[in-house]
Amino acid sequence: MGKTELNQYKGKLTSAEIAAGINAAELNARRLYEDAKLLFENGRLPSALSLAILSIEESGKPSILRTISLETEDKEIKSKWREYRTHTEKNQLWLLFDLFLTGKAKRLEDFRPLTQKGAEHTIIIECLKQVGFYTDCIDERIWVIPGKSIKDKLLVEHIIKIAEGLLGKGETTEKEIDLWIKHMKPVWKSSLINQEEALINWSKEMHKEGLMSGDPDGMRKFIHEGLDLPVMGKNV
Repeated sequence: MGKTELNQYKGKLTSAEIAAGINAAELNARRLYEDAKLLFENGRLPSALSLAILSIEESGKPSILRTISLETEDKEIKSKWREYRTHTEKNQLWLLFDLFLTGKAKRLEDFRPLTQKGAEHTIIIECLKQVGFYTDCIDERIWVIPGKSIKDKLLVEHIIKIAEGLLGKGETTEKEIDLWIKHMKPVWKSSLINQEEALINWSKEMHKEGLMSGDPDGMRKFIHEGLDLPVMGKNV
């Protein structure tokens, strides 16, 4: 019998490969979101919830791929690939975007505590996804059944809206990743101030090259003043 498991890649990627991976993740995130919305509109709440969370997880892959583009040590690259394939590492975006939508977080610094490993909100959303898909026996021998456990329509609708808000706004190009590496690699794992300055400079050059729309000074304002994020993608 032949091999049945996928041979998962764990090494370095070129800028073109990083861009292709980001585009693939964003395309799949949109597909999962659209399926979740369709199921929600037809009253299939448990599956709609789980698919929306899967969409959020796919939307979390691009940021991990960007970090892979900055790593140089094989050990660190393999660690990032583990994050790429770990659900709780990718679903932290849901609360970040929720806080942004509700106005509870406006500056980059406001979001930082939520990105810590093992944060409780990542476990909560993973549990919701599991409950939406599978039966299980919990606590004092209580059976969890998706069709009976997921009944909160407003909760499911809210998660779907978060999935929608995290969808990619335009195709990522090799040039964009080249610029990302140019500005971020020299300051990768250095001081927070250096990284923030590099983000601002990257954003400015992205605007100059026509790869980012919105306010050219948007990233600086987001970091230091707490305004809306710039919108990426020249086709927006």
